[in-house]
Amino acid sequence: MGWPFGSGPWLTPMLSQKTRYTIRALQHLADHYRQGSIRLDDIAQAQNIPRKFLTVILSEMVREGVVISHRGREGGYELALPPCDIRYGDIIRLTRGSLALVPCASRYAHEHCANCLPETDCRLRGLMLALRDEMAAMLDRLTLADPIEVEPPFADPPQQPPQAA
Repeated sequence: MGWPFGSGPWLTPMLSQKTRYTIRALQHLADHYRQGSIRLDDIAQAQNIPRKFLTVILSEMVREGVVISHRGREGGYELALPPCDIRYGDIIRLTRGSLALVPCASRYAHEHCANCLPETDCRLRGLMLALRDEMAAMLDRLTLADPIEVEPPFADPPQQPPQAA
């Protein structure tokens, strides 16, 4: 059984794999804050991130000033800022460009949606703006220093709603 409303190539994750890897890598560095440099291979193994992909991600975070890179035999990576100064909203904006699910709801990277109604007539845009603002408030409140509980996996997939007769 799948998602109750169908499936297809249009079902894309809200967060790219790059964004998810970046968050996990930065969480790992936050867990080891002020413990010295953490080796790339240690991060890759602990967070199940391909080494090549992690190299690119951490290089980008170094350029953005979020991570410090140390070269040499004892080299590795560490956060450039305290975990309490790195907000999840900022991480997502750095890797994804926007928190919005649709281009017309982006506050900082606004674009008109293709094949849509005029923005003055689009209720979907209103819904997406409200969602974006709520999500931004939460993600901009939470930092890498905040405890995030691990949730148990869902026991069973949700059942498909009954079909109307």
